[in-house]
Amino acid sequence: MPDLPPLSAVRVFESAARLENFSRAAEELGMTQAAVSYQVRQLEDRVGRPLFLREKGRVRLSEAGRRLAPAVSAALADIAAAFANLSADDSGVLAISTIPSFGGTWLSTRIGKFQIAVPDLALRLETTGRITDFAREQIDVTIRSGLGPWPGHTAEFLMRYHVTPICSPAFIEENAIRAPEDLLRVPRLAQDDPWWAGWFGAAGLELPPAQPAASILFDSQLEEARMAGAGFGAALMTPVFWAEEIAAGRLVQPFPTLYFPPFSLWLVRPEGRHGVRKIERFREWLLAEMAAERARGIAPQEVWMPPPVTIR
Repeated sequence: MPDLPPLSAVRVFESAARLENFSRAAEELGMTQAAVSYQVRQLEDRVGRPLFLREKGRVRLSEAGRRLAPAVSAALADIAAAFANLSADDSGVLAISTIPSFGGTWLSTRIGKFQIAVPDLALRLETTGRITDFAREQIDVTIRSGLGPWPGHTAEFLMRYHVTPICSPAFIEENAIRAPEDLLRVPRLAQDDPWWAGWFGAAGLELPPAQPAASILFDSQLEEARMAGAGFGAALMTPVFWAEEIAAGRLVQPFPTLYFPPFSLWLVRPEGRHGVRKIERFREWLLAEMAAERARGIAPQEVWMPPPVTIR
C-alpha cells in the first residue's frame, strides 16, 4: 500500500469539506473545533498545500481541496459499504434485485416456494431496470439482462432472452391472424422496437419501413401484457415468462418462431462474495427451478443453451 495519511485526518477533512464549516464538522464528529482544525492542518502539511482558504472567520475549499473532496467522499462511502455488506452476509435477509420483466412474472410466481423451503431467511425483492452497484447498495444478488460477463462479478447463465408476438384470443379472431404476414397489417405494440424486424426476419419476412406514428413506449413486458391482454395489439414478449397465462388461454402465442436478441439472463454477484450461504441457497434453488423448466419442455432447448461466445 502507498504511504497513506491517517484515516482520522481524512475523515475530518471529508466532513469539513462537505460542510465547509469547521464548527459544524466538529459537531458532526463529536470533536472540538480546535481538534478539527488541527487534523486539517496535519493533512495539509502532509500534502504540502492548503486544502481550505481561511477568510474572516469562515473557510472554503481551495482548488486542491475541491479536487480531493469527491474522491475522499467516494472512498469513505466504499469503505462504509464494504463493512455494511460484511455485516449483511451474516444477516437473515436476502436482498435480490431483478429486471421487472423477469421479477414481475416468472420469479414472483415462484419465489414463495423458496420462502417455504428456506423459512429462516427473509427476502427483499427489488424490481428495476437500473444496474446494481453492489459497492454502494444493500443488494446481495441480482438477475441481469445483458451480454456478460462483467468485470469483478460472477455471472451464471440462466436462459437466453427470446421474444415472439403474443396477444389476446379475441385479437387473433377479430383480425383473422393465421400466418406471420398477417401481423404486418394489424396494430403492434412498440412497433418501433427493432426486435420486430428481428422476429419478422426469423419468420422469413421483411418488415417494411415504418411510417412515423405516435406510439407508447413501455418500461417492461408487464405493461405490454396488460395492453395485449386487453386486445390493443400484438406485443413482443418472452413466452417462458407468460407460460401460465398462455396455458390458461388468457394470452396466445400464435406462432412458434422465436427471435433471440443478443442478450441473456444471468445470476450476478460480486466475486468477493463466494460462499455466502444465503446467496448460495438462493442460487441452488434458482438453478434447480430453471432445470425443472427445461425438463418440462416449455421452450426449445436453444433457450437454455448459452449463445456462442463472440469477441467484443
